[in-house]
Amino acid sequence: MAKQKGILKLKGTMGDVTYYRTADGYMAREKGGIEKSRIMNDPAFKRTRENGQEFGTAGKGGQLIRKSQRILLRQVGDNRVTGRLVQQLMRVIKSDAVNERGLRTVQDGDMSQLQGFEFNQKGKLTTVFFTGFTPTFDRPSGAYDVDVAEFVPNEAIDAPRGTTHIQLSAGVSTLDFGARKFEEGHILSPIIPYDNQTQAAFTLNSTVPAASTFPVIGVVGVSFFQEVNGQMYPLRNGVFNALSIVTVDQP
Repeated sequence: MAKQKGILKLKGTMGDVTYYRTADGYMAREKGGIEKSRIMNDPAFKRTRENGQEFGTAGKGGQLIRKSQRILLRQVGDNRVTGRLVQQLMRVIKSDAVNERGLRTVQDGDMSQLQGFEFNQKGKLTTVFFTGFTPTFDRPSGAYDVDVAEFVPNEAIDAPRGTTHIQLSAGVSTLDFGARKFEEGHILSPIIPYDNQTQAAFTLNSTVPAASTFPVIGVVGVSFFQEVNGQMYPLRNGVFNALSIVTVDQP
């Protein structure tokens, strides 16, 4: 793999070289490798096929999680979250002690490994939000509550320069990885001035269907705004907004 240089950047295939764009810039690589039919049928590539199946399972699982939190994820800017989430889900899949290699799943693995996953590397919840909060999920009722302790915004939250207001968010989703379906609930706090005035404790409440038999994840986030002429604008299009998985509940 080589990096393209010069003014003109190419995309596509010319002869035996494929040109493409990545997050790291324009790249080029030589075509080649083993024929797909051999990989799919040759016993020597059994492990390769198993790895491919599980990678596909991780990809579909990551897509389901992102869809289930799509409303809150719209406020978060990280163009590498897909790959990072798939990588973490591969670890979960490999912890599955129930199914055979190649058939291992997310739901049968140790999903607690998703705890603390940050959807934005540029704005991590653990380095942004320092006040106390306690998430609680009640499976029989489907209630997800995040109790936020009393806090002073400009002391408890490390906001990027230009912030005039902040907003907290919470979301919860049930994940049916087999059918690739989900149920979700989310809530946003009022927009809060980013100043030295004490904010009273409050609770963010959201729900999913009661007595679900599927795995559940809960997230908490912080968004930053700048007020201009009485209007609120997401600061730098959400580049520094934080969103993290803080609750994982497997039935």
